[in-house]
Amino acid sequence: MKVIVEADGGARGNPGTAGYGAVVLDADTGEVLAQRLGALGITTNNVAEYEGLIAGLTAAAELGADEVEVRMDSKLVVEQMSGRWQIKHPGLRPLAAQAADLIRRFRSVRFTWIPRERNKRADALANAAMDGRSAPDEPALSTPTGPTAAPAPSWTPPDAPATRMILVRHGETEYTVRRLYSGRGDAALTPRGLAQARAAATRVGAVAAVVTSPLSRCVRTAEMIAQAAGGVPVRIDDDLVECDFGKWEGLSFAQVEERWPDEMRSWLASPAVAPPAGESFDEVAARVSRTVQRVRAAYPGERVAVVSHVSPIKLILRDALAAGPEFLHRCYLDPAGISMVDFWPDGGIAVRAVNETAHLASL
Repeated sequence: MKVIVEADGGARGNPGTAGYGAVVLDADTGEVLAQRLGALGITTNNVAEYEGLIAGLTAAAELGADEVEVRMDSKLVVEQMSGRWQIKHPGLRPLAAQAADLIRRFRSVRFTWIPRERNKRADALANAAMDGRSAPDEPALSTPTGPTAAPAPSWTPPDAPATRMILVRHGETEYTVRRLYSGRGDAALTPRGLAQARAAATRVGAVAAVVTSPLSRCVRTAEMIAQAAGGVPVRIDDDLVECDFGKWEGLSFAQVEERWPDEMRSWLASPAVAPPAGESFDEVAARVSRTVQRVRAAYPGERVAVVSHVSPIKLILRDALAAGPEFLHRCYLDPAGISMVDFWPDGGIAVRAVNETAHLASL
């Protein structure tokens, strides 16, 4: 089967409130076969455009298509995916790689640039996602993969049970004690960190599963939580890994400020800015939002422990609270601190706790 994928994405502010849309059409009849849209929280236009492409290709694969023509008004995405332009921005490379993996499922994929006025269907879906609306005429076909837009405010509790994510920061490491940037380096828990993890495990209690960052400080914390919960499964999710701090890894704030004063100011001013050779918070937010959606889909109405690091947990809380970028520098998370967020099937979200630490009082 041959299909046409029309995809788009946008951000109001760049970075700003973002969303994507994609439409899959029968190449012979022009019939709309599927629509996809999703809100992405705060990110950039280019990230949103790539998310639209990924959503469209995913929908085409689900329909069993073997030939795809992708039509987009994003010159950047079309040229990069066609191999004519290099992908220089590190935040776009994982998204391009994800799209490339999807492309390998088809017999052929062709990219075509079209002017914006010919991409109105995908553009309308992207704007609907940013506005918190569902797909026009076909709400059942919309499947957001970013943070779900909140419904109209209501004091009435939803009938369906929420998926409760218990967000746990790993226990203390030597980097924590010395207040050093600790990203992808695999620092182990200290003896105090192990005690903190045990205390957090007792506080978390019964859960259906534990989903964790692949780094050992999180995996060890997750294993203790799983054991305390009766031996529930521990699942590794690479998207929960800490922000890549690049050349700042292992350095203190003062050292970074001395060596990279301009870069530090830019990084503090915008979540779209990455440390030298590192990763921006916008990039972290895009991948963490995928984890949230996977957990919600896999464990509807259940309690799930999510073990991660400062940056991913802050970004989940920021998006749940619909907060601005300033939240990232105003929220403090202790080692083994616990936060809780409820997600309902209708899109409702409630933050139950932020950085609970009572379980650590005796340590």
